[in-house]
Amino acid sequence: MKIAILGTRGIPNNYGGFEQFAEYISVGLAARGHDVTVYSPSFHPYKESTYKGVKIKHIYSPEEWMGGSVGSIFYDFWCLRDALKRQNFDILYEAGYTSVIPAYIWFDIKNLKRSIVVTNMDGLEYKRTKFNRWVQKYLFWEEKMAVKHSHFLISDNLGIQDYYKERYGKDSKFLAYGADIITAYNVDILNEFDLRRDEYYLVIARLEPENNIEMVIQGYLALQGSTKPLIIVGKTNTPHAKELLKKYGMHERIRFQGGIYDFHKLNSIRCFSSLYFHGHSVGGTNPSLLEAMASKAFIAANNNVFNRTVLGENALYFDEAKDVTSILLHYHQDEEQKRRFIDNNLSVIAEDYAWDNLIDAHEEYFRQLLLAK
Repeated sequence: MKIAILGTRGIPNNYGGFEQFAEYISVGLAARGHDVTVYSPSFHPYKESTYKGVKIKHIYSPEEWMGGSVGSIFYDFWCLRDALKRQNFDILYEAGYTSVIPAYIWFDIKNLKRSIVVTNMDGLEYKRTKFNRWVQKYLFWEEKMAVKHSHFLISDNLGIQDYYKERYGKDSKFLAYGADIITAYNVDILNEFDLRRDEYYLVIARLEPENNIEMVIQGYLALQGSTKPLIIVGKTNTPHAKELLKKYGMHERIRFQGGIYDFHKLNSIRCFSSLYFHGHSVGGTNPSLLEAMASKAFIAANNNVFNRTVLGENALYFDEAKDVTSILLHYHQDEEQKRRFIDNNLSVIAEDYAWDNLIDAHEEYFRQLLLAK
């Protein structure tokens, strides 16, 4: 099969979830003999034309000087134009829809005959509270256009799959992200961050409102007498991050660590935390949650269908700040529960989210689409 992956910031991954997915899936499919191309923006530091058997197509992106929201619209348009007019692909896999809808409409994707266009619908973008109501309305329109114009949809979470079926009557294929069970940890890494094993609480997230960092902070601060610091890992240059820093940055028990991009360090920091908070509320299957599960973290998660679909009964859940306080008061009282949750989550990663299994699933799905064409 001749397959293109579009809509990411390129491989090798140095950015986030879709890029990690693109790297694993593309390299895996290429190793099985498929002709795979990943589109990459011009500002990506990797400039070679191939990566581990995958072709890299470099396309100019004005994102660095126009900003991500506007620049990515032009970038995605030019990527899709190149893929349609020059490459003759069997499968066009579009990672996300929020910046590609103008191109879908312009190129009349729905009526394409040569290539099959598959769109990964990601999370419920219009519900992200960092956007004002006009942007949310626009994103909701884009969601509808993605459903209308895509040949096929992919949902990375069963809750997302149910949403598209219920709202639009549209079937989507459930294909999740992946994670590898982590086996190499280094407790000495904690020294770099002035941490001690089992002596800190942890949040790793983009500092945006829908990730409920402030809820965790407020619940933590309501706990009197705690000597364990709350460590918050994530870029601090967003408007919401700056707001959080202004309100809580001077608090002696709260540490805004900034971004950490070394996965070996992140995995060790997750593993040796006393409790890991996952506050994401509007996405599908969040890669950082899978990584926490694969890193043997003891997890407390925001109580929503997306997190419950992944974690099941193998986490503690919170709806509001007082629940966070209650969890912090009582989580340490049942060590057997903690071991059971961690072991069960490792089994879930091995059985449902192993990258090799997901490469199998994507390969089989693409074959089925072509055979049914």
